[in-house]
Amino acid sequence: MRTKGGYFFYGASTGREVFVSKPKDAKTYQEQLDILKARGLVVHEEAFALHCLEHHNYYRISPYRFPFTDPGSRDTFLPGTTFEQLWKLYSFDRKLRHLVIEACKSVEVSLRSRWAYQVAHALGPLGYLDNSHFSSPHIHATTLVKLYAEMERSKEDFIKHHRQHLSMPWPPAWVIVEIASFGNISNLLSQLRQSSIRQAVADPFGLDEQTFCSLMHHLTVLRNSAAHHSRLWNRRFVFRFKLPKKKPAYLLPNFFVDQALPTGEAKIHNTLILLVHLTTCIEPNSDWPERLIRLLRALDPNLIPEMGFPSDWKIRPIWQSLLAAHP
Repeated sequence: MRTKGGYFFYGASTGREVFVSKPKDAKTYQEQLDILKARGLVVHEEAFALHCLEHHNYYRISPYRFPFTDPGSRDTFLPGTTFEQLWKLYSFDRKLRHLVIEACKSVEVSLRSRWAYQVAHALGPLGYLDNSHFSSPHIHATTLVKLYAEMERSKEDFIKHHRQHLSMPWPPAWVIVEIASFGNISNLLSQLRQSSIRQAVADPFGLDEQTFCSLMHHLTVLRNSAAHHSRLWNRRFVFRFKLPKKKPAYLLPNFFVDQALPTGEAKIHNTLILLVHLTTCIEPNSDWPERLIRLLRALDPNLIPEMGFPSDWKIRPIWQSLLAAHP
């Protein structure tokens, strides 16, 4: 039912009517652009700006305005700010998401392989089903429910073969891992009681198992954020993974913890360092680090700190090496 100030909807979950305030009227693309211009944004090529709004949505582009607005008013642009500046930052973030997704996929495939091998040899082909091997029976049971649902949805012939022709409702670890999500494998790793198995999975990366498991959880969140087109470049992640404290030694001088952020929050700088490390371990000749450093070079240096980079980032070993190798 519609009223002057909003709408009443029937809430199926509560069995009651819910009042929803009337939203603002929908704006045309031209009206959206006019709002930005009224706030002080300079638009040199109006046709281009309208095209961007049409295909990328005002509310997706709008948050990229914040570095260019008056600190006292998020709706007032700094003098001389152009639409092209907003678009350049938006494009940078889009390219960053693509790089992050690519790296996370590489890590995910490696994790699947390492987990399946170590679990199958230490616990047996179906050892992942035995909740006595896991620290939380509840989390383990929940993960198995999700895994079963993934099998039910799977169209892979190897799943059908094991279930229908081999009479195996649950296939061996090296089979199930191929249809399991990143998050489910991360859970099945971190919940293992035997730290020696977790460490065996982490060993090729030179990380201790607690750091590695924490990082895998973080990367599932990061990958999901990137896959759903969420902003990454200045995002505050509420889950701060454990940073390496002893090894690999060459990484330690590169990390930076921004004390200005609330406890437990972090930006993407330290994650990128570890993605450089992980991708290099998986594929020593990968050009992923090179493409990352080229992308960072393209960003306005004044915006780099928004990513959690320290002021001296260019002389920290890993970045200094990449900058020198790829001028």
